[in-house]
Amino acid sequence: MSQNIVLTTGTYDLIKDHVRRKKVTPQEEELLLGQLKHASQVLRRDLPEDVVSINRKITYRNHSNNEEKTILLVGPEKSKASKNKVSVLSDEGIAMIGYKEGDLIEWPAKKGNLKLEILKVEVEA
Repeated sequence: MSQNIVLTTGTYDLIKDHVRRKKVTPQEEELLLGQLKHASQVLRRDLPEDVVSINRKITYRNHSNNEEKTILLVGPEKSKASKNKVSVLSDEGIAMIGYKEGDLIEWPAKKGNLKLEILKVEVEA
């Protein structure tokens, strides 16, 4: 998890605001602030296709329960669990955002530590 994440400016601002409002645990706040400090900010059109971002379909393996799941990562106002639309500010979303296909992320989420492997990232048409 040592590489720098890549975010669009809008996503960067959204996460920064989420942290500022104290919507994360102190451990998550420390990790996120460190990530944001070193993150590469790019325009959406310059975002590599294998990077986890809003409006991308993500297939990942949760190593805690060995489940594989495919979700569409969306803005907080568009999340709908029944349609596998997961908010970027959810535990899984905030853990994976900015990472790329093949990355393994360990994250201290509110509902317990996550260990997620990003298997595939697809750009939604």
